Amino acid sequence: MNQSGVPEPRIEYAPKHYICKRAKEPLVLDGRVDKAFWEAADWTDDFVDIEGDLRPKPGKQTKVKMLWDDDYFYFAAELMEDQIWATLTERDSVIFYDNDFEIFIDPDGDSHQYYEFEINALNTVWDLLLVKPYRDGGPPVNGWDISGLKTAVHIDGELNTPGADNRKWSVEVAIPWTSLKECAEGNRPPAPGEFWRVNFSRVEWQTEVQDGKYCKVLNPETGKPFPEDNWVWSPMGIINMHYPELWGYVVFSEDETLQSFELPEDERIKWELRKLYYRERNYYETHGEFTQDVKLLMGEESWSCSPVIETTRSLFQITAPSSDGTAVICIREDGKLWKE
Repeated sequence: MNQSGVPEPRIEYAPKHYICKRAKEPLVLDGRVDKAFWEAADWTDDFVDIEGDLRPKPGKQTKVKMLWDDDYFYFAAELMEDQIWATLTERDSVIFYDNDFEIFIDPDGDSHQYYEFEINALNTVWDLLLVKPYRDGGPPVNGWDISGLKTAVHIDGELNTPGADNRKWSVEVAIPWTSLKECAEGNRPPAPGEFWRVNFSRVEWQTEVQDGKYCKVLNPETGKPFPEDNWVWSPMGIINMHYPELWGYVVFSEDETLQSFELPEDERIKWELRKLYYRERNYYETHGEFTQDVKLLMGEESWSCSPVIETTRSLFQITAPSSDGTAVICIREDGKLWKE
C-alpha cells in the first residue's frame, strides 16, 4: 500500500450541490451557452479559489450549467477572460499547462474509479480515468477515452491575439452515459433522485505579452512560471483536486420544481470516517504502525458516529453503523469507502 500521510483539508464539510434538470431537446454544440437549450438550467455559484475562504476570490468569473437526458450528461461553462490563449493541439496532452476548464466525476462516491476531463480554448481535450487518487497510489489511465464525446468552444474575442477585445470563452460538453456508467453503481446511468459527486476546476496562469505572443510570467528567483491559480465550484480546502470526497453533489431530477437538496445523514457519517482515514494514515507515517485507539484519532471534536477500527501490520478498516442502523459503512487504508 501507499504508506504516506494524507494532508487533512482545512475546510468545514459543506460541499456545493446542484439540481440537474432534464434537457427538453437535443443539444447542437457550438460552444455558445446563450441559447434555448440551456434556458432551463440554473448557473452554479461563481467559482472560488480551490482553498476556499483561505484565499482571495478569483478576479475572473467562472460558472457552469448542467442538464441530462437518457443519452448524455451535458455541461456548459462560461469563463470571463481578457487574455484568451491556448497552445496544445494533441489529444491527451497535459491540458492544464494551458489555461483550461476541467470536469471531475465520481459516479458512486467511493473516491475510487473516477473520471477527469480537461479542455482548452483550442477545443483540445484530455480525458482519463483514475483507478484511485494519487495519494492512495492510484495510476491514471491515460489510454481511456470517452467514446462518443462531443465538445465545442466559442471565443468571444480573438484567440492568441494580444490586444484584442476579449470578453470570455465558453465550452459545451456532452458525455454519453455509455462511457460514464462504467464506474457507476450497477453499471448504469443515474435514476431520478440519485446524486453523483462532481466538481469543476479552472486553471489560470499569469501571462504577459512578449514579441506579440502570450507567455507565462516567470518567477525571477526560480526561472520557472509562477504557480497557476486553481478556481473551483466546490472548494477543497487544499491545493489538490483529487479528494473526491469534497466534490459537490449533483442531483439528477425530473421534477422541475425541485430547488433544494438535504445532505443525507449517511454522507455525514462517511465524512467522519474519511477524517479518521486521514488521521490513521498520518499516524502510520509518524509511528510506522496503525492504531486502534479511536479516541486518539477523534480528539476533542464532536462526532455523530461510533466507529470501530481493525488493524494489521499494513492494513486497516474503520466501520460505523449507518444512520438507520440497517447497514455498516466502511473505509480502508487506501481510501475506498463502501456500505455493506
